[in-house]
Amino acid sequence: MTYRELATRPVLTWSLVAVGARMPVAMAPLAVVFLVRERPGGYSLGALLAAAYVLGEIVGAPVLGMRVRPETARRQMAAGLVAGAAGFAGLGTLPEAPAVVLAGCAFLAGAAPAASAGGLRSLLTGRLVPKHAVTQALSVESMLMSGIWALSPAAVTGLALGVAPRVPLLLAAVLVLAAAGGLWLLPEGWDVEETAAEGRSMLRLLAGAWPVYVTGAASIALLALAELLLPALLEHRAIGVGWAGPLLSGFALGSAVGAFLYGMRSWPGRLRTRSVVLMLGVSGCATLVALLPGIAGIAVVLIVAGMLQAGAVITRNLALQRTLPSSALAAGYSVMYAAASAGYAVTGSAAGALLKVTTPDRAILAGVALTLVLVAVGAWGEGRLERRTAGGPGSAAGRTTAAGPGPAARRKPAAGRGSAARGGVTPKAPGAVASGPEGPAVRGGGDSQRGL
Repeated sequence: MTYRELATRPVLTWSLVAVGARMPVAMAPLAVVFLVRERPGGYSLGALLAAAYVLGEIVGAPVLGMRVRPETARRQMAAGLVAGAAGFAGLGTLPEAPAVVLAGCAFLAGAAPAASAGGLRSLLTGRLVPKHAVTQALSVESMLMSGIWALSPAAVTGLALGVAPRVPLLLAAVLVLAAAGGLWLLPEGWDVEETAAEGRSMLRLLAGAWPVYVTGAASIALLALAELLLPALLEHRAIGVGWAGPLLSGFALGSAVGAFLYGMRSWPGRLRTRSVVLMLGVSGCATLVALLPGIAGIAVVLIVAGMLQAGAVITRNLALQRTLPSSALAAGYSVMYAAASAGYAVTGSAAGALLKVTTPDRAILAGVALTLVLVAVGAWGEGRLERRTAGGPGSAAGRTTAAGPGPAARRKPAAGRGSAARGGVTPKAPGAVASGPEGPAVRGGGDSQRGL
C-alpha cells in the first residue's frame, strides 16, 4: 500500500480531527507563559501553569485512557475534548484570575482530552486502514504531529504579541471543540480481537508492556534535551540565542522527513533491535550537539537527530501494537503518552538543575547518559518479554505480530457501528490471516517482521 492509497475520505477526516485535538497540546505551554507574563512574577506563574498542564496530561492519559472502550470510544473522547475546551476557555477568558484558578483550568485542559491521543491512534490503525498499512498510517501521523509542533510556537507568538495574549488559548478551545464535533464524521469505534488475553485485567496487560514505555520515555527525553538546553548551549558557544527557533524547526522538519522515509519500505531486523539502533543514533547526535562549536554543524546534526527520532517513536508504537491485544491498545497508547510526558518533565527538571552547577554541554552529556540507561533497561525488558511469549500460541495468542493475529484470535467488531464503508475498510472474516502491523513494503518486498 502506498501513501497515495491512504488519501481516503475517512483518513483525511481523521487527520483534520487529529490536528484540532493535538495542536492545542503543542500550543499550551508557551501560550500560558504569554498569558500571564505581564503580571507580577509572570514568568514564574507561567512556568507553574505549564507544569500544571503537563501534570494534567500525565495523570489524565492513563486514568482516562484505561476507561476508553472500543464500542463507546467516540462518546468518551468527545466528552474529554469538550471538558478540555472548557479548561482552555477558562484560561483565555480569566487571565486575571487567582493563580489557583488558572492552575485548575490548566490542569483540566491537560487532563480531560489526554485519552484522545491513544483513542484516535487506535481508530486510525484499528478501523480506518488495513493491517498491512499500519506502518504507513503511523508514519503519516508522525509527519502530521511534526508539522503541528513546528507551526505551533510561531502561531502562539504571533497571536499573543500581534493580537492579544488570550487569543492562542481561545483558539485552542475552538480547535478542541471542532475536533469533538469532527468525531461524529468518523466510526464510533474500532475492531478488536477476542484472544486468550481477554481474561486478564487491563492493569495487568498494561503493566506487562513496561519495557516499551521505558524506551518511549527515553526517546522523548532526548527531545527535551534539544528543546530546553539548546538556548543555553548557543549562549555558551557565543552564538545568538535567536537561532534556537530555526534550529528546532529544522529538528521538526527532520522528524517529518524521517517519518516519511520510515513508511516508504520494510526495514531489516526486529523492532527491538531497530529501536536500539535508532536511539543510539539519536544519542550520538545529541552528543555531537554538545561538542560541536559551530552553528552549521549543530543544524545538520539536529536535522539528522529529528529523522532518527521519528523512526524511534514509530517503532515504539509498533512494538506496543505487537505487545498488547487490540482491546487494550487505546489504554496502552495513553500510558505511553503519559510516560513520554513524564520523561520530558523529568529530563527538563534535571536539565534545569544541572545548569545551576555545570555548563550546558555537560548537562546535555549527562542527559544522554541517562537516556542510554533507559534504552538499555527497556531493551533488556523487551528481550525478556519476547522470550516469555515465544512459547507458542498459548502464551501469545492475544498479541498481533508481524505474521498476523495468533491462532486463537477472532475479530470482534465494535458495537453500534454502521457499515464497514464508513470506516473505509472492510473487516476480515473471523479466522482470516491478516498482515501484521508493518506488512509488505510500500514498493514491494518481504515482511521483515516475520521473525518476531
